[in-house]
Amino acid sequence: MTGRTARREPGPLRVLGVDPGLTRCGIAVVDVAPNRTATLVGVTVVGTGAEQPLDRRLLAIDEAVNEWLDRHAPDHVAVERMFAQHNTPTIMGTAQASGVAIAAAARHGIPVALHTPSEVKAAVTGSGTAGKDQVTAMVTRILRLDAPPKPADAADALALAITHAWRGGLMGRGLDTGHLTSPQRASRFPTAAGRPGARGAAGTAAQKAWLAAEQRSRGARGSNGWGGGSRI
Repeated sequence: MTGRTARREPGPLRVLGVDPGLTRCGIAVVDVAPNRTATLVGVTVVGTGAEQPLDRRLLAIDEAVNEWLDRHAPDHVAVERMFAQHNTPTIMGTAQASGVAIAAAARHGIPVALHTPSEVKAAVTGSGTAGKDQVTAMVTRILRLDAPPKPADAADALALAITHAWRGGLMGRGLDTGHLTSPQRASRFPTAAGRPGARGAAGTAAQKAWLAAEQRSRGARGSNGWGGGSRI
């Protein structure tokens, strides 16, 4: 399909997160209320075997992302932003899957933002070098889930969606990612003294920790990804 996805009634901010990969691609939707409470809407992991042709693998991801965009009509899409690592084939596959997700969002007229793994780890755990288990544990707690989301790609996609909403609200600039892909918009979250867009908002302990951890993590953004496991 082409054109913008039909909009939902006004309410919580809805973000679709994509943890890209050819073998395993996590797709998650989270609603974030004005008080920054995050609620799970849905999550899945799709992908294909390495024995399949590349065009079929990318098509499977495109079809899945498009289906979720049509079904859930998110306000924004957040995709993992990759940096070069030693495992070049993994980076290539992840980049290809990322491009498919970004193009799908553009086809629906939905703004896209990119976040590095260290940014996401800092947002949900307070440490830009946290491990997968820590990220999964915090996502489970933030979303008030009865059990941790599995596999790890599901938790990573949820963490991306949470990070995107929290980052916009805390920085007082909506869902803007500055020099990346999303246009600047007024924040939909109340901030300090109830003034939209004001800095210094009072958030949860994890959100406050992110503000400090984000600064520490900037120097190491190119050093590591989520850690562990190939996704091609």
